[in-house]
Amino acid sequence: MSEMALALQDLVKDFDGKRAVDHISFAVPRGEILGLLGPNGAGKSTTMRMIMDIIAPDAGTIEVLGQPLSESVKDRIGFLPEERGLYRKLKVMDTLIFFAELKGMKPAAARERGRMLLKRFQLDGYEEKKVEELSKGMAQKLQFIVTVLHDPELLILDEPFSGLDPLNIELVKDIMLESRRQGTTIIYSTHLMEYAEKTVDSLVMIHQGRKVLDGALAAVKADYGQRAIKVQYEGDARFVAGLPNVASCRDSGRELEIELADLSKREQLLRDLLGRVVVSGFQVSEPSLQNIFIRKVQEGAGA
Repeated sequence: MSEMALALQDLVKDFDGKRAVDHISFAVPRGEILGLLGPNGAGKSTTMRMIMDIIAPDAGTIEVLGQPLSESVKDRIGFLPEERGLYRKLKVMDTLIFFAELKGMKPAAARERGRMLLKRFQLDGYEEKKVEELSKGMAQKLQFIVTVLHDPELLILDEPFSGLDPLNIELVKDIMLESRRQGTTIIYSTHLMEYAEKTVDSLVMIHQGRKVLDGALAAVKADYGQRAIKVQYEGDARFVAGLPNVASCRDSGRELEIELADLSKREQLLRDLLGRVVVSGFQVSEPSLQNIFIRKVQEGAGA
């Protein structure tokens, strides 16, 4: 058995003469979570569609669960597409049973597991409702349940948190982590860097169709060094970006994430801050994934 649940080598895809995916390669070990990150239009969804054989690559190779993708391998995958799609006239439980049977599940087993998941997502009581009667958020939850119902070995999730409120984002995150503990491999795309930072083992960042960052989360953050200062404050901090030795500054309103060109100058930074804002917290930390993401995108835009 291959140690890699997914392996891509030199994938290329063009649309109308424009390159959407440009020689992307990466691999995902079994039982890990990989975050596929990048701005809108970076090529994330195109890459996922090629993995699932929805569209064919113009060049490159794909191995899924140790072999080329086939119908039998697809039964071992759960895929949540960017464009959600359910049969609107079907009832909720009939929807679950229909899609589960396509993956080889028996109706009785699908019904039992479906009821458990519906209850967990607070959709119990909606079994006999038609999909078109559900709110957008409920339909999003139902689509996720459809994706994980057959207990797949590999989950491929395109923006799994899209359209969900914070409570249901936490629930989806928890189920993803539970699945990982049970041995499931997960690759997912997201714009929510704080959730990626909490869940992924490794990441691939792509920009304008090209891979710009790849590696274990801890190693990626270590590569950026301990140069970040997080500051909790009150007041007007617009001046901070112009201070000497400040390489970058991200202001969240009550928290600053500052990257210093020279970390030894942190005491001077604190003195500069104390003179102009009220500081309630000041600590050296690794740069956040959000900050790394922004920097890589900005570097790519300036290239």
